[in-house]
Amino acid sequence: MRSGQRPSAKMVRMADLDLSSDVVTLTAALCDIPSVSKNEQEIADAIERALRALPHLSVERDGNAIVARTDLGRAERVVLAGHIDTVPITVDPPNVPVQRIDGVLRGRGTTDMKGGVAVQLALAAGITEPTRDVTYVFYDCEEIEAEFNGLARLVRNHPQWLEADFAVLLEPTNGGIEGGCKGTMRVDVATKGIAAHSARPWNGHNAIHDAGEILARLSAYEPRTVAVEGLDYHEALNAVGISGGIAGNVIPDRCVVSVNYRYAPDRDTEAALDHLREVFAGYELTLSDAADGAKPGLDKPAAKGFVDALALPVVAKEGWTDVAQFSALGVPAVNFGPGDPNLAHTDDERCPEDQISAALAAMKRWLSPQDGAAR
Repeated sequence: MRSGQRPSAKMVRMADLDLSSDVVTLTAALCDIPSVSKNEQEIADAIERALRALPHLSVERDGNAIVARTDLGRAERVVLAGHIDTVPITVDPPNVPVQRIDGVLRGRGTTDMKGGVAVQLALAAGITEPTRDVTYVFYDCEEIEAEFNGLARLVRNHPQWLEADFAVLLEPTNGGIEGGCKGTMRVDVATKGIAAHSARPWNGHNAIHDAGEILARLSAYEPRTVAVEGLDYHEALNAVGISGGIAGNVIPDRCVVSVNYRYAPDRDTEAALDHLREVFAGYELTLSDAADGAKPGLDKPAAKGFVDALALPVVAKEGWTDVAQFSALGVPAVNFGPGDPNLAHTDDERCPEDQISAALAAMKRWLSPQDGAAR
């Protein structure tokens, strides 16, 4: 092809996924398809082609979100969900394509969360008659602003596609089960001063200096540890940004401290905001972002069946994940997937191969008919 010549449609190679390959090979293949947020069409197309080739599934699509379902008339329906996008790749050194070195898969997406997506696809292809009806959800734009989130779009456009008794989000949990999630809130706490020339500060009032009291309250704050349905959620309140001043010779008349609050799912947005108003009494607060958490719902029969089948310890999810979106629909949900979440988004993102295989085996214990069980 001559320099500057654009490839024709026939010259573009479409990525194909072999769902009969082992789950680690499938993970590597998924990672090697470009899928940075807002650029998921190629991987969405590949997933859709692979799923439409499976006659036991019905497949729907909304944008770059794919939903596949079994319809066997089971007494229980469960959702297995995962996002197909990643944060941007690194350039020097590049972390795509992935590498398999000494039993470890290294590269962008290996932890967050192509291992979990590979488990979903392996289950979709390999278990044609699961013990429960299964809805497989693959969605876009999870790694960026909530307004673009593909799961939220499905909630708005097709809530009936997500109806279920229980949901599993295959985000990385280091192979354990994490119930529910904490809520998250960001507020701007402002101080007001009087502008003046910095050579004559007595003519003004320095708003940045007043921010010291806000920081002192944060330093003295003692966060709660809250037990919700038997799981301990550790709250956190931290300054995450500070801004003020317009020039090097002007006493600033305004300073804003941005504060992030991670709160246990016994509180909703209103209660969390009321709490912050108490903490920062006397200051102007502006809510800039909020998302409620989710209670574990482990007392529900479908959730209990999952925990019993996997026979793994359950802890609280200390971050926020899309399980909250299922909880808002009345569907109890947990997080379970391969990969250490502490390695997500790092330049050296990596996942042990045996952890991906173990996650698939655990899910099979839950969904596969055992000892002649009714199909």
